[in-house]
Amino acid sequence: SGKLRFKEENGKDYPDWEEKKLGDFCTFFSGGTPTSTNQKFYSGTIPFIGSGNIYDSEVYNFISEEALNSSSAKIVEKGDLLYALYGANSGELAISKMSGAINQAILCIRNEECIEYLYYILLLNKDIIVAKYLQGGQGNLSAQIIKRLKYKFPTLPEQQKIANFLSSIDAKIENTKDELGK
Repeated sequence: SGKLRFKEENGKDYPDWEEKKLGDFCTFFSGGTPTSTNQKFYSGTIPFIGSGNIYDSEVYNFISEEALNSSSAKIVEKGDLLYALYGANSGELAISKMSGAINQAILCIRNEECIEYLYYILLLNKDIIVAKYLQGGQGNLSAQIIKRLKYKFPTLPEQQKIANFLSSIDAKIENTKDELGK
């Protein structure tokens, strides 16, 4: 919200946050699914990431180069932000842990700013987005909806500090869960 702020290294305040639409500074694309009746398409080495795999560092489905070129499947890179548009995982998001091809149920979001900060903005607003755009439980999100979302953004150095702070909290939570599970 911008109410709790970090300071610059010299102790000064960072500049005010600026409200921006995601479509003004991010690029977006979805993929596609190669024809399922062509078995050759599914015997390749390119990881095929579905909406249920966005958190994973490995997958069990692979497609061939021919499948990629014969369909609208698109390649994402490790570190891209993946957003599940529809299905059981609507509104789920993750920073990709691998490079691979995505299908039409996933939106890839890229930007030149701090992707981790954008991840936390969308994560913290997930329930609001899902409630507003997925009435009835099984609606669809779309790139057009996500592009129109507006949030306040600090400068890049403050984005990085916020993302690092939230990442360290997430790491502590995971470590505590691991310790409690032992």
